[in-house]
Amino acid sequence: MRPESGNHRAAGEALWRFSLALYARPGVARALIALQDRAGSDVNLVLLGLWLGAARGRRIDAGAMATAAAAIAPLNALVGELRALRRRLKEAADPDLAALRRQVAAAELAAERRVQHRLAASADLEGKADRLAAAEANLALSLGGEAGSEEAAVLRGAPASLMRRG
Repeated sequence: MRPESGNHRAAGEALWRFSLALYARPGVARALIALQDRAGSDVNLVLLGLWLGAARGRRIDAGAMATAAAAIAPLNALVGELRALRRRLKEAADPDLAALRRQVAAAELAAERRVQHRLAASADLEGKADRLAAAEANLALSLGGEAGSEEAAVLRGAPASLMRRG
């Protein structure tokens, strides 16, 4: 993997901000978590595809998606372990365990941010496609057989709502 340049560092932060804003849209968090838990979808790859399309007009192909997945594989393993631990601690009534859960959640979030920086560093950021059409095509690619799901419908509308918001 190439080192993160200033352009890709800025792109990593742009992807992170886009992801946070999108995740805050009505129904998006629920849809992403459902796709992750039910179908094993990689939320960060979904978000990358939506961002590259909606913000960059970049339509990606299966090869680019595979390259992105390979770039984040080592970090994704850690994110998965942190997520599993956080979920195990979710019902803890013990105040010490609850405090540890918050720390694990913070570590998980920091790891997710690194994943997104790595994704931005691995991506070709140049695009000329219609932004919403590119975002929709990238979403379909990242979701595969889940592209027709109820959750995918929620995600298809979310970038447009962000773009209207300004």
